[in-house]
Amino acid sequence: MNALGSALATTLCERMRRVATIAAAHADAVDSEARFPREAVEAMRNERLLGCQIPVDLGGEGATVAQIAELCVILGQACASAAMIFAMHHIKASSLVSHSEGDDWHRGFMARVASEQLLLGSATTEGGIGGNLRNSICAIEVEGDTCRLQKDATVISYGLDADAILITSRAHPQAASSDQVMTVFLKDQYTLEQTHVWDTLGMRGTCSDGFLFKGEAPARQILPRPFAEIAAQSMLAHAHILWSAVWYGIAADAFARAQAFVRAAARRTPDQAPPGALRLAEASTLLQGVKASIVAAVEKYEEARQDEDKLSSMSFAVAINNLKIASSQTILSVINHCMLICGILGYKNGTPYSLGRHLRDAHSAQLMISNDRILGNTSTMLLVHKQDTSLFG
Repeated sequence: MNALGSALATTLCERMRRVATIAAAHADAVDSEARFPREAVEAMRNERLLGCQIPVDLGGEGATVAQIAELCVILGQACASAAMIFAMHHIKASSLVSHSEGDDWHRGFMARVASEQLLLGSATTEGGIGGNLRNSICAIEVEGDTCRLQKDATVISYGLDADAILITSRAHPQAASSDQVMTVFLKDQYTLEQTHVWDTLGMRGTCSDGFLFKGEAPARQILPRPFAEIAAQSMLAHAHILWSAVWYGIAADAFARAQAFVRAAARRTPDQAPPGALRLAEASTLLQGVKASIVAAVEKYEEARQDEDKLSSMSFAVAINNLKIASSQTILSVINHCMLICGILGYKNGTPYSLGRHLRDAHSAQLMISNDRILGNTSTMLLVHKQDTSLFG
């Protein structure tokens, strides 16, 4: 990743590298115990990174999506679970920054996120709708100045450790399933009754248990813009860019381990190329492709965000969907290459070349949100939209 020449970008990366050092020291324990990466998250708070996206006039640093993506890459090379938590927090922060700046309560809440380094959780999935976040069964009920919500949330990542949860629902009990709003509930405004346990192949430290959510809060905590706008204009792009940055970080660390393995082999037999050298070159090409796709998507988003029509356009949605599909698939190829290079030492745990955690974490990528669902949405859009085939258009 590049194009981050500012002083802010430099200091953000320096701070995240300190977090990554702590996260790496606990990554195996977080994975094996399926526990929240508390040491890494506490380090994020100490480095003031949870509020870095918040506007400067509200106490944040106004970090861009490119800068936050770079931080995801750094942390993704150390602990994928911690990096995914950081990414999901900033995906939620992007909804606040992009869609509630003119609202007094939400401006005050953003200031709290920056000053208190609050961790934001997300509850967009629901029993009965699968992974379709653009539909809800539950509905928020507003009575006077108070709103109430009950939701069977099959997944709330790090729900027990979040300081606030941004949750979706139908706008009112008579609303259509796609007529949704997003509401901020603070930790003391809701209860969580656990319904599902997060015991998974990878990303074990995200602690994405299922809960029955019951909340009551002032109605002014409902975001002022419909969730359809939030999803199309900020959440979709931030999710696919930041997730891809995390996945790129995972693959980059796997590549670094494979590269170290090949270099060690080259030192042992300086008169001949190591067996894994060609496969390492192939992995490098694939990894570079993921990087280029993320950079291109960031540039496309920064251009489109100046125009709401472009942000909501089908061509933009197709491009951002394609980023998620391509990056989630390609990182698995990269890590598989690295596993073959490192051989049994990559397959075993506890070696300098171990890649089991990387491979297991990377397999989550095609499921968040399911690639099949995204491809289905993309195919529908392509029926009415001509594919852009220009190189620089």
